[in-house]
Amino acid sequence: MSIKRNWQAKWITAKTAKVNDEPEFSLAEMFSGATIQQEAPDKRLKPPVVFKKIIKLTKKVKHAALNITAHGIYIGYINGQLISDAIFAPDYTSYKSFLQYQNYDVTKFLKLGDNILYFIVADGWYAGRISVQGGSNQFGNQLALLAELDIKYIDGTSKIIGTNSDFSVGSDKHRYADIDIGERQDLRYPDLINNDQLFNDNAIKIDESYDNLVLQEGPQVKHQEMLNPVKIWQESNSLIIDFGQVIAGRIRLKASFPKNKLIKIEHAEVLDENGKFFKNIVGRNKNQEDYVIGNGEVATFEPDFTFHGFRYAKITGLKEDNIKSIIAFAIYSDFKRTGWISTSNPKVNSLLQNILWSQRGNMLSIPTDCPQRERVGWTGDMQVFAGASTFYYDTYEFIRRWLKNVRADQRENGEILDYSPAPKDFFKSVEFTGSLSSAGWGDAIILIPYILYQKYGKKEILQENFTAMERWHNFAVKSAASNKKDNTKYLWDTKFHYGDWMFPSLMMKNPDPMKTAKLTKNIVATSFLAHTSELLGEIAEILGADGQKYFDYAKKVKEAFNEYYVKDGQLTSDFQGCYVIAIAFKMVSGQVKKRLFNRLVELIHQNDDRLDTGFLATPYLLDVLTENGQENLAKKIFLNEDCPSWLYEVVHGATTIWESWACIQPDGKVGTFSFNHYAMGVVINWIIEKVIGLGNLKPGFKQIEINPKIKVLPDFKFEYQTVSGNIMINLKDNIYTCQIPQGIKAELVVSDTEQFARSYPNVKKISKNKFLVGSGKYSFI
Repeated sequence: MSIKRNWQAKWITAKTAKVNDEPEFSLAEMFSGATIQQEAPDKRLKPPVVFKKIIKLTKKVKHAALNITAHGIYIGYINGQLISDAIFAPDYTSYKSFLQYQNYDVTKFLKLGDNILYFIVADGWYAGRISVQGGSNQFGNQLALLAELDIKYIDGTSKIIGTNSDFSVGSDKHRYADIDIGERQDLRYPDLINNDQLFNDNAIKIDESYDNLVLQEGPQVKHQEMLNPVKIWQESNSLIIDFGQVIAGRIRLKASFPKNKLIKIEHAEVLDENGKFFKNIVGRNKNQEDYVIGNGEVATFEPDFTFHGFRYAKITGLKEDNIKSIIAFAIYSDFKRTGWISTSNPKVNSLLQNILWSQRGNMLSIPTDCPQRERVGWTGDMQVFAGASTFYYDTYEFIRRWLKNVRADQRENGEILDYSPAPKDFFKSVEFTGSLSSAGWGDAIILIPYILYQKYGKKEILQENFTAMERWHNFAVKSAASNKKDNTKYLWDTKFHYGDWMFPSLMMKNPDPMKTAKLTKNIVATSFLAHTSELLGEIAEILGADGQKYFDYAKKVKEAFNEYYVKDGQLTSDFQGCYVIAIAFKMVSGQVKKRLFNRLVELIHQNDDRLDTGFLATPYLLDVLTENGQENLAKKIFLNEDCPSWLYEVVHGATTIWESWACIQPDGKVGTFSFNHYAMGVVINWIIEKVIGLGNLKPGFKQIEINPKIKVLPDFKFEYQTVSGNIMINLKDNIYTCQIPQGIKAELVVSDTEQFARSYPNVKKISKNKFLVGSGKYSFI
């Protein structure tokens, strides 16, 4: 819990700090293919605001700390030196409810005499054009700064220097900067960061809240991997640079920039079917373009207040001889790496890397669906990928902070929004779908804390979200019941849901995502209603409360499901995904389950043994097959290289996970989709749990099971730094080797029990082919 700070500094702004409103543009208009006429960005966007002050220090400093935040995103310098390597501070949150401030140790930057404080504030998420439909001013229209320098001198005295109207205000080389559109810099402007020249205008004090300010929670965004070009070529009068990897990030270009010449830098994730630069992202204010005006000298350009989703950069206005160096940086929140997998199958290795890179690209301040078009915190995407996200990186604090946004945006009636933080334009989406929420999306408030508890063993994540869980559940119960009098009140068929969104057979040739929702929403929503009710009952009992009412409710939902949605051994919505979810969530049992499972297998065979599951069912598909005696079919689907499949993307050159299985059609046609959506990377869960065989028996991996259920890969190496210790599992020449750390007990399922018992005579056999072991290294077949 953050301790409230007693601020002495004042919120300050400038006359030029008011951000222009974008014209109204609805989701319905956007999805209809309509466009809107707008002036070019340099005609309608304003420069970021610079706040500058010179302070004189006459005594030696023992320690100095800067506490700072903004309405917008900021960069700070003291005496020409960056105060931090973090970027896009103060991060993206539901600003009205909580706005983070950062605390930096700046002792090393200060000196006796004059010291130059220089802060730049750009539109960022606060006022930028960040909504799905490209609207601006989503949280406010006035850029502002709040900063306080706490100085402690060697002689024991102290001083606080805060933002006030004595700061000068102006602008510099940044002529506009929008986090989605891009940035324009004019290198002809003098460098003002470290000189004693102040601006002519003074800052204006404004009355803004301090009540929503909290100290930074979770990781900040930073530069991460650096990528060199793998190929550069000429296309018409432009240069195309291929960095070999789809990322969320930006370029750093050192070049001789011709004086007064405008250089244009465009970004894209893919080439078209003819190998030409192809802008795969469409939509208002999704430009992904940077501009720089040269000063006739060798200089280094990197945008400061934007990022792009790209693999390819297109530079117009420079010759290759002008370029001294060019690199790209991946940018995402700063996590600790915790997981590694390598296998003997190169295509599976590529898939695993694609999952990793999509996670990197979609965990920049908040978990997003994609890093170039919507860039919003879809609850559905996160609930699908939350567990998977905890393997490669420790994402606990990152997701915990995001859940705070979800709770902050929860409606009075308990409704959990489709995405958070929710910009003001989100609430206009009701005109398009008729709803602010959906089953499988809003259920994130129950599913994600439960997943994090299992992975990290911390009850706090359940405690923090329990009230919001109950409120969402109550909303769902009331929504399902509506004014019904019979047991149909347990069917959640009363509102819009995304259902098994975008299942392939309706997305391959003439994409119709809304039809996928219409055909599957009632069965999927009702299944999630039962499943999350059971989880809520379990969570209640973990926290010492009575969960029976939730178990009882789930039972009634399942009874209604069987009565109304199961007919003659089939579901009333006869699609793969509906069967997968019904079986995964134990909506059916006994002979009914057997018949439905057989129908699922039949549908898969009819589809040439390929998946036809959508957004919510795909995470469970391979598990359902593996757990019900169809291991070989699960393996065949996983290793399939025809569309749709994970390896189809790999053989078509993917370096991340795609939004649609057919982003590139079998005939080579390239679509205007996102080529960086992490959700279907959830298959890594199946790889870890069923192929490698790691099961989590007690929260926080205090007790584990190693039980490979399916042989897919001849060899692999696996390492996972859990909160309870580092687990290693390897397969080589049909022999499994595992390393169990101190403090973890493991149940090993082995086939040659006699050999294992001879090799490890002191371990305990607890069933026919299962042994309980402590820390140490073990080998088995």
